[in-house]
Amino acid sequence: MNVLNNIYINYVKRLIDIIIALLGILLGFIPSFIVIFIIYKVKGYSGSIFFTQERFGLNRKTFKIIKFRSMVPNAEEILKSDKKLYQKYIDNSYKLAPEEDPRLTNIGAFIRRTSIDEFPQFINILKGDMSFIGPRPILEDELSEYTAEEQKELLSVKPGATGWWQVSGRSEVYYPERCELELYYAKNISLALDVKIMLLTVKKVLTRQGAH
Repeated sequence: MNVLNNIYINYVKRLIDIIIALLGILLGFIPSFIVIFIIYKVKGYSGSIFFTQERFGLNRKTFKIIKFRSMVPNAEEILKSDKKLYQKYIDNSYKLAPEEDPRLTNIGAFIRRTSIDEFPQFINILKGDMSFIGPRPILEDELSEYTAEEQKELLSVKPGATGWWQVSGRSEVYYPERCELELYYAKNISLALDVKIMLLTVKKVLTRQGAH
């Protein structure tokens, strides 16, 4: 790693994250929070507007990722109660298509498809749990998809709200290909790659490609 890339990773990238997080909170998180809060109250949904889940971050440190809740409060229990569906969820790289996912609320599929559910992660970014760009923070179950050496490589960089996997297909890309994409970023992190990912992220969000 050259000196300039080291400076970018350790200092400039964090400054960019803070600026993006502040703008994201003001322009994305706060307006969407107000709208979703009103909808959830009108619909009579119980539970918090937010969903938190423990994920692995830099150097294997765990943190609570924050999302707008797109699922019913007892989502995990519902999923695991159907063994066949739960196995399909695992085999499908820990995802289900919206039309067969019993956990989603009426507006859950919409806020996922538009990536609105990700807006609260600007708070994670501001706190320093995440970067705007990096490998997606993963669950403990997903770590089994990586070897011990690959886990070390993956968790050697801060996880991101968007990254090489997301702009390469996101929900349409499954393990083990996802491992290759995430590890590619961890091994090749640079300003040039981050700029490319940022531009592709804007395109993916506007066209809603790969999000569900």
